[in-house]
Order: sequence, then structure tokens, then C-alpha cells
Amino acid sequence: MEYMEKLTEQVTTLLQQRKLGHLREILDDQNPADIALLLEAMPEDKLPLLFRILQKEAAAEAFAYMEGDTQELLIQSFSDTELKEVLDEMYVDDAVDLIEEMPASVVKRILRHTDPVVRKSINEILHYPKDSAGSIMTIEYVDLKQSMTVREAFARIRRTGVDKETIYTCYVTDANRKLEGIVTVKTLLLADGGSVIGDIMERHVISVSTMEDQEEVASLFAKYDLLAVPVVDKEARLVGIITIDDVVDVLQEEATEDMEMMAAITPTDRPYMKTGVFETWKKRIPWLLLLMVSATFTSTIITHYQTALASAVVLTAFIPMLMDTGGNAGSQASVTIIRGLSLHEIEFRDIFKIMGKEALVALMCGATLGLATFGKVLFLDRVAMPVAGIVAGTLVITVVLAKLVGCTLPMLAGKLGFDPAVMASPFITTIVDALSLFTYFRIASAVLHLA
Repeated sequence: MEYMEKLTEQVTTLLQQRKLGHLREILDDQNPADIALLLEAMPEDKLPLLFRILQKEAAAEAFAYMEGDTQELLIQSFSDTELKEVLDEMYVDDAVDLIEEMPASVVKRILRHTDPVVRKSINEILHYPKDSAGSIMTIEYVDLKQSMTVREAFARIRRTGVDKETIYTCYVTDANRKLEGIVTVKTLLLADGGSVIGDIMERHVISVSTMEDQEEVASLFAKYDLLAVPVVDKEARLVGIITIDDVVDVLQEEATEDMEMMAAITPTDRPYMKTGVFETWKKRIPWLLLLMVSATFTSTIITHYQTALASAVVLTAFIPMLMDTGGNAGSQASVTIIRGLSLHEIEFRDIFKIMGKEALVALMCGATLGLATFGKVLFLDRVAMPVAGIVAGTLVITVVLAKLVGCTLPMLAGKLGFDPAVMASPFITTIVDALSLFTYFRIASAVLHLA
């Protein structure tokens, strides 16, 4: 960040001094991602000038890294020629991402100035469901034939590779584009020039279908340490590839979505600082209303036992501690299970094993907390032994119930087709609060013979 601050200050000074030649030399040495950050930090009126200083290829790469608002601002300042130059330099998957961010009027202009072949590819990718492998793939890959020699393969890579997203992994297809194998540039470099591709290619290919969920694709990259994976249609024809940079974006997007859902916020694609107050309110208020209504169960329970509370007011002092401890215990279990589900470390068929494990852990945690609470309530708060026993006993039961609820609800949600992250802290805390209060008052009523 310190480097970017210094760079921004230097660029601003050179702009004010109109030293555009020196400014171009500095920008030519920067990474496209850093250039994008730099341009987004500039005043809007200086943005088009800075962008035009960049070399054509660097400008297109930096443009792909920018936020949607900045891209839209630049597009509005572009002439038709400038827009076409940027689009011609962009990879198809980046162009698709751009179109998905833009309003309809801007999309029409973009498509109007896109090469007809590329436009056809963009439309095909846009037809795939959101979050599917087809929606994040690129069609820019190097394809080879089994009958080619290594020399012929290198000739093809040199001829076509400049416009491809990656040339390290090449894909071997037949006349009908059916995927037959893969070969890496490393393999080609180490092979004899006269070797035939069919003899040196890897025939066992890990691939995904166009309709595969993007999270499943990301898990394959993590499992097999892939740099790219081919995407095939129902007939096993190669239609595109997904590269590691796209998977990193997926992981970040999914992690952000899970975090927002676990905090009871409707997920959004926009950065926090670029999300308006009204839009933020819309994302949060439905969940808050739902949780508020569901939390009335706890007040209903307290109202039902208000006579018992009036007879033993000391019980009231321990309600917050019981509810908070139950919520914390449930959150521990739910976060662990949600994480395990997202990494495919656990499945629904493991539910009884998980419940057994969590029950044992809960008993151990509950017993430890119960003993500590019993001593604290009895000797520091100086309440009667029956009350101390009620609080400690309730705490043990609450922890057990909380951990069982915390581990089962996310798994049941996943089984029913919902995102397990929905059943995170807010929902589990609400349920556990009601259970802990009900247990507390039932035990208290039985032990103290309250009405």
C-alpha cells in the first residue's frame, strides 16, 4: 500500500506538470493490476487522459482489472475506435465479465463494436447459468492433433498462442473437437522434435462439464493442483478452459458470499465502499426482520414463566450467560461444519458420526463449563446450592443442544439444496436461545417447585 501511495503521488505530480512522456515510461513498468488501482484512485476528469497514455495491450489488461463503475466511466469517454481497440485486446472471459457488469445501453454499444466471431462466443457463454463452469470459462486455448509432431506443435503454438489465455497446457482434440488428451509445454520441450503428440500426451484428463457448479470446479483445482482445466459439453467436445486466475476470483466470491450469509446479509457483488446506503439497507433489513420475529419465541417463553421468575428473581441474572454460551457453542459447531461442507471434507451421510462426535465434545465442554459455573455462582455470587445446580445443569444441557443444532442444521440445509451458510450464527443462536430458556425454566420449576 505504501508503494501505491507513493506511485499515486508521483503520477499526480507528473500530470500537474504535464510531463506525459515521463509518465508513460513509469506506467509502462507497472503491473496491469497496479495500473488499475492507480487509475481508480485518480480524479474522474484525469482518468481518460491517463488511460490513453498507456500502451494498447497494457491498457486492455488494466481495464479488465478495474471495477465496473470505472469501466463504465471510461467506456463513456471512449470513441468508437478506442472502444474497439480495447475490446479486441481483451480475452473473451474478461469481455463476458465486463458485459455482466454494465447497464443495457452500454452492453449494446460494446456488442456493436465487438468482432462478430467474438460476439458469438460471448453470447454462448452468457447463456450458461450463473455460477456454472460454462459461465467462467474462456474459449481461448491451444488445440493440437494426435498426428502432429512436436515441431509442428511448436509451430502452431507460435502461430496462435499470442491470442490465447495460456499456452502452457495444450489440448489434443479429434476432428469433431472431442477431447482426447493434454500435453504441456514442458513435455514438448523435453521430447524429441520428431515425436508424435499421440505418443507423449496424457490421456487421463481431468475435465468438467459446462453445467458443473463453479465451487466444484474450484475444489478440483485445489485437489489436483491444476493451472487450467478443460470444459466439455455433453458430447465430450472441448468448448473452453478455466484458468487458475478465474478460480481465484470464484474462491474470493464464494468466501465473501458465505461470510455475508453467515452474518445474515443478502450477498452482493459490489464492494462495500461502492454500495449505497439504501442498497445496503435492502440487503440487511429482511434478515433482521426475520430474525427479530423468530426471536420473539424467547420473549414468549419468558412471558410464560414470568410467575416463576417473580418467585425466584435470582434466576433472571443468569439468563444472558446461558443464552450467550449456548449461542457461542452452536456457532463453533456450525462454522466447523459449514467449512467442512464447502471443502467437501464431510458429506450428509456422515451426519450421525458428526452428531456422535459433537455430542461427546459437547458433554466434555458442558461439564467443564458447568463445574466452573457452579463454583462461580455458589462461592462468588453466593446463591443457594439448588440455584447453582440449576444454572450449572442447564448450562451442560444447553451446550449439548447447541452443538447438536449447530452441526445438523447446516447439513440438513445442504441436503435440501440450500446454502449451508444460511444456517449460521444468527439462526442457530435464535434457536439455541429458545431451547436454553425453555430448559432453564423447566429445570428451575421442577427443582424449586415453582408455579
